[in-house]
Amino acid sequence: MQQDILINWSPQETRVAVVESGAVQELHIERPLERGLVGNIYLGKVSRVLPGMQSAFIDIGLERAAFLHVADVWQRPAEGDAVPWVRKGEAQLPIEKQVFEGQALMVQVIKDPIGTKGARLSTQISIAGRLLVFLPQDEHVGVSQKIPAAERDALRARLQALVGDQASGGGGGFILRTNGEDASDAELAEDIAYLRKTWARIKASALEQPPRSLLHQDLDLLQRVLRDLASEHTQSIRIDSHEQFQRLRAFGREFMPAAAAKLQHYKGERPIFDLYAIDDEVARALGRRVDLKSGGYLVIDQTEALTTIDVNTGGYVGARNFDDTIFKTNLEAAQAIARQLRLRNLGGIVIVDFIDMVREDHRQAVLGELRKQLARDRVKTTVSGFSQLGLVEMTRKRTRESLAQLLCEPCAACAGRGSVKTARSVCYDILREILREARQFNPREFRVVAPPRVVELFLDEESQHLAGLSDFIGKPISLQAESALGPEQYDIVLR
Repeated sequence: MQQDILINWSPQETRVAVVESGAVQELHIERPLERGLVGNIYLGKVSRVLPGMQSAFIDIGLERAAFLHVADVWQRPAEGDAVPWVRKGEAQLPIEKQVFEGQALMVQVIKDPIGTKGARLSTQISIAGRLLVFLPQDEHVGVSQKIPAAERDALRARLQALVGDQASGGGGGFILRTNGEDASDAELAEDIAYLRKTWARIKASALEQPPRSLLHQDLDLLQRVLRDLASEHTQSIRIDSHEQFQRLRAFGREFMPAAAAKLQHYKGERPIFDLYAIDDEVARALGRRVDLKSGGYLVIDQTEALTTIDVNTGGYVGARNFDDTIFKTNLEAAQAIARQLRLRNLGGIVIVDFIDMVREDHRQAVLGELRKQLARDRVKTTVSGFSQLGLVEMTRKRTRESLAQLLCEPCAACAGRGSVKTARSVCYDILREILREARQFNPREFRVVAPPRVVELFLDEESQHLAGLSDFIGKPISLQAESALGPEQYDIVLR
């Protein structure tokens, strides 16, 4: 599977597209003013403890208080233990016995604020390096599950020996990342020293800085391209800014030389995203409907609680019989759904309504294809089988806002409902409002300022109702069309 990474940089925005086999699979966007918070470490202040929810709200200096659940709290050790926090035992203490209002607490963001929800926090600190993840409050040494099981024991023994040799450096646990599988002992030792030094700096800042202070910030998107997105499948990483190319190359040579070797400065006249029509893909990814090559289509609706995906045959009638038509449409839909989840970064609960299939082998084949395609996704996804209603239920880990949440805002006309009142409904709202106003005030005249469609309806089909109301209240009613008003907006002026 060939992979290319394209980076479009500007002072106001960084956009990164992951292209596999010529098709855009992922889009990452970061704006300096809206940069994600996952991985940041703060010295927070407990503002409120909620025993009923076994949670606490922590003030870390953001607009909304962040959220800390008891499951993400690591209990303090007994007096005299050298480690600041240790992992909770089987008997979890209630949150009100672990934190208290006004307490200063070192916390790390594990989920960005999404919608009306504040950031989610943990008191378990982890610091990602080039090859390792450092767990300063633990003594565990582990290996990524993505590394083949046959190699894990040997790698764990190597890492344990290196960690033991540096015990004087402050202890702590380490997890070997996937890209550290072929690293030398010298490279691992260098990463261990770097991570322990970073932790020492964070602890020192926690003693000097006041509550609500940022102690440590994760890498920016450009740097995370080398650390997280680049892999052995990556053929090239092309960036269209010479200045950022130089900065990224210097960073990569120091920490990620293998990924840095794939960096290229794009000098073409065409905008870099035009190479794969990425802007067109983004525009389509913001719509509800996704057309399939066969003539079928998907309808994707995203709500705060879950995302629903409906599969339809559309104009596809190419198979020999109806069952085969449905089966082939569902197979193609399974591939498209996996891609859309990554491209739109849809998370949480996802419900897929495939077209009903009679044969069990068809159902299992579609399910297998969906799981196969989702295996390429670096975000953890869990797929259940078909439910009794014929729906496929799945979950995809949500750590940042979706593409639509990042790029869009609720419609000013419909306030996010997805629909607006008809012109006739607005007419009747206006008639009721005039009647209410007439009972409270005694003007010479009522003037209705409304969108042109509403005024036209009053002059035509609803003219009798408007005249009847004017006779009933004994006041003249005049009309004024205003094209700048939204479909549901109007004003009643008392003259």
